[in-house]
Amino acid sequence: MPISRTPRFLAAASLLALSTPVLAQETAQMPPPAPSANTTADDYDMEIIVSVDGLRTLDVLSAQSVVEDAELLRNMSGQIGDVLARQPGVSATSFAPGASRPVLRGFTGSRVAVLTDGLGALDLSANSADHGVAIDPLTAERIEVLRGPAVLLYGSQAIGGAVNVVDRRIPRRMPTGGFDLQATGTLGSNADERRGGAAADLALSERIVLHVDGSYGETDDFEAGGYVLAPRLRAEQSAIAAEERAEGHLDEAEEALELANRRGRVPDSASRQYTLGGGLSVITDTGSLGFSVGLFDSRYGVPERPGAEHAHGEEEDGHDEAHDEDHGAEHGHGEGGVSIDLRQWRGDVRAEVDTGGGMLDRIRVRAGYADYEHTEFEGAEVGTRFFSQAFEGRLDLVQAQRGRWSGVTGAQGYTRDFDAIGAEAFVPPSRSEQFGIFTLQEFDFAPWELDLAGRYERSSVSSNAVVTALESDATMAVDRNFDAVSGAATISRRLSPGLRAGITGSRAERAPSSEELFSNGAHIATQSYELGNPDFGTESAWGIEGWIDGDLGPAHVHFAAYGQWFDDFIYASDTGREIDGLPLFAYTQGDARWLGLEGQIAAPFVVRDGFTLSGDLVFDYIDAQLADGTPLPRIPPLRILPGIEAQADPFSMRAEVEHAFAQDDVAGFETPTEDYTLVNLSAGWQPFGEDNDTQLIVSANNLFDVTARRHASLTKDFVPMPGRDIRVAIRFSI
Repeated sequence: MPISRTPRFLAAASLLALSTPVLAQETAQMPPPAPSANTTADDYDMEIIVSVDGLRTLDVLSAQSVVEDAELLRNMSGQIGDVLARQPGVSATSFAPGASRPVLRGFTGSRVAVLTDGLGALDLSANSADHGVAIDPLTAERIEVLRGPAVLLYGSQAIGGAVNVVDRRIPRRMPTGGFDLQATGTLGSNADERRGGAAADLALSERIVLHVDGSYGETDDFEAGGYVLAPRLRAEQSAIAAEERAEGHLDEAEEALELANRRGRVPDSASRQYTLGGGLSVITDTGSLGFSVGLFDSRYGVPERPGAEHAHGEEEDGHDEAHDEDHGAEHGHGEGGVSIDLRQWRGDVRAEVDTGGGMLDRIRVRAGYADYEHTEFEGAEVGTRFFSQAFEGRLDLVQAQRGRWSGVTGAQGYTRDFDAIGAEAFVPPSRSEQFGIFTLQEFDFAPWELDLAGRYERSSVSSNAVVTALESDATMAVDRNFDAVSGAATISRRLSPGLRAGITGSRAERAPSSEELFSNGAHIATQSYELGNPDFGTESAWGIEGWIDGDLGPAHVHFAAYGQWFDDFIYASDTGREIDGLPLFAYTQGDARWLGLEGQIAAPFVVRDGFTLSGDLVFDYIDAQLADGTPLPRIPPLRILPGIEAQADPFSMRAEVEHAFAQDDVAGFETPTEDYTLVNLSAGWQPFGEDNDTQLIVSANNLFDVTARRHASLTKDFVPMPGRDIRVAIRFSI
């Protein structure tokens, strides 16, 4: 599809012309996000600043949640998606315990960016659901969930939202008393989970800080609350058992019947991961300069769908494998257990300088490079190896304040070299490049406020080995270039000192990913043969969102209603054909629309003599379909999550009930998902008061051991959510 570059570039230049640096420093106050479940009455006026570089100024363009402190500790897990799944508008892919990426407002994969301190994770988790995120939540100081149009300033691949994990690996401040240590540990009964991590900052001089951190986590196969297989798969296995018995194959019949009636343990669901990292910063009165290096290493099992007779490396694919012999023996995976061995080395640099005013108030530079590799195994046999070398850099120019006008302007660059070696590589080697310029501007005419954002992005995706046709060995070179212009505008009004309401309009564009362009092969993670289209153009969407956020009397409220209308939306369509026994899904472009509601409210019921009783409610709903009314796949159903919490320092207790309704609006190739209700209890103790991070939390998740399945998961029919899990989590700091 031909793309006109000149008008788009002029549009971007016009946006940037608004940002000549006569504006303002970051004086905008972040409206406090809806308080987490552990928020007390005294916390409602606390200001929380989202730290992603460049988003502090135009906070109202982005709905956000911040997970930290007791809430982060209580929800600790090995993967980011599972940590955040109770936030409004958030679900998780839950492919396996070692691979679970966030789902934001029904978007995932290449439409959701996972960041670490404002830069991409630089892994391959967006490429396939069975690829884990190369970030350990155990080392996080806090995790920020960003939704809405402002996140497009972090690239077109964030069209659905972004998650930013903030850690201390590059120190931002001198440690109090010259030394800081924070350690975290968790134990879980369901999968014999044990995790531990620590981070320390040491002042080497008055201006130099050394940081070291590390973590280790391990789980055995987890246990479901009831039957492992969903009803349809159980019926399939029972039918197979009857057929085998009729043919006299009694052993095969017994095996199929045993599989149909399997309860409890989910085979090949064990995991192990560790991280090591260090950083050094020079901190002065006018800025800082620091760097860090880190290692992320993970091994995790990938449960296989019953009946998926993997001939990995021959006629099927390999995006769901990985298990080395030692790991399989250690956790009881069978000889043919599928597993993934993932490793990433990463280095980062961050610099910030206060210019003292004039045209610019502050300059920030951030850059990161990662060397990533993962190997997919079946038993001890190597299937396919994936490699990625990626770099991302970012420059933010924070403008000096001029009257009511403030803002930030910047540039961002990204490159990635990708390769896959093995019989199951369904995407050819490719190189991706991206360069973007952006601006954010705020005009404060109290009580009204106008916020503008814009981004121009030039990207290219190339490969020298694109297969020319189905089941062909012939290849060709393809080099595609894309221009994307995105913009957003918000007008809001302060209704009271702590309450603001507004409406946001946006136009966003996204360039296709290499998988959407070049795929041609069996992909076991999706149980399909996937076919890309190298002729795709950009995906675009118009969006509108109305919201209200802030304090309403003693309560804190956040409510948002949104819609997005896509042109040339890219999705995988079932062609009705089969190749090598797998259904053929061809990536297609068509129109689609997204509608949704989400909200959170928290309020104290009783505040008396050091005792607080408060309640909260989270809810979200998404309706996404193609222009012809066909539901899009893996869209989370309506969910409500009420909770109640009592606090009498230094103790707290919390109870919550999460109910997900049944999802019957499904695509033709997916199965409905039954409703479920989870009851969770927890009790906390802060022995040194709330001014100290030391705390102990004992919790019971899924108290009644029910069977629950996330509709957003590709593996939901044979990988349910964990059953009852009694957990102990502790964090202390000195």
